[in-house]
Amino acid sequence: MHLYEYAYGLWGSVLANIIVFSLFAFSAFKPKTKRDWRTLGAFMAFLVALFSEMYGVPLTIYFLTSILGNKYPVLDPYIHLNGHLWVALSGGSTTVYYILHPLSNILIILGLIVISLGWKAIHAGQGELVDYGLYKYIRHPQYTGFFLMIIGFLVQWPTIITLLMAPVLFIVYIRLAKREEDDVIQVFGDKYLEYRDSVPAFFPNRMINIKEVLNKNHYKNGSVQ
Repeated sequence: MHLYEYAYGLWGSVLANIIVFSLFAFSAFKPKTKRDWRTLGAFMAFLVALFSEMYGVPLTIYFLTSILGNKYPVLDPYIHLNGHLWVALSGGSTTVYYILHPLSNILIILGLIVISLGWKAIHAGQGELVDYGLYKYIRHPQYTGFFLMIIGFLVQWPTIITLLMAPVLFIVYIRLAKREEDDVIQVFGDKYLEYRDSVPAFFPNRMINIKEVLNKNHYKNGSVQ
């Protein structure tokens, strides 16, 4: 799509992007329990709100232009370039676009990778406590992956609705993680409490050894070889 073209009312693009990113998230997360499906469902609701404005109806732009009028920082708010709110607020700067767009893609792809690695480790663990690989650095990598993807989309295309939804989703995921931990404590007891006290929940507090995290042995039988 050309940056200077009108880019709304494209409901085929809305549907296609929702389906593609939902499938990516589904294939990485592989939901099994009701809690898993709630996690994925909340993220899909975020995608619907995001892409409905990105390619469908620009509600945020309608709202801001109605309030700011001729003080809105760009003359043509409905071309694709100026649909990026950060770009519009910078006066239509293509420099901002070419910085933020790759950055957002990196965050989104990284989120998918983190979700996938977390699922593979748990699956390979075969019911045992997984405290190696990515779990050596964070306790809930799959939720971390969703955080990264949501932040990535907000960097790329923030809207009023998604900016309101994001903190709600973060709170929901934090609470779901807490409930999961309560269940795990019932199974592993002091062993998990010791692990919880030494490993942060969502973001690492030390440098991650990428080679160790990607060690294929972690994802074969759940043990370090």
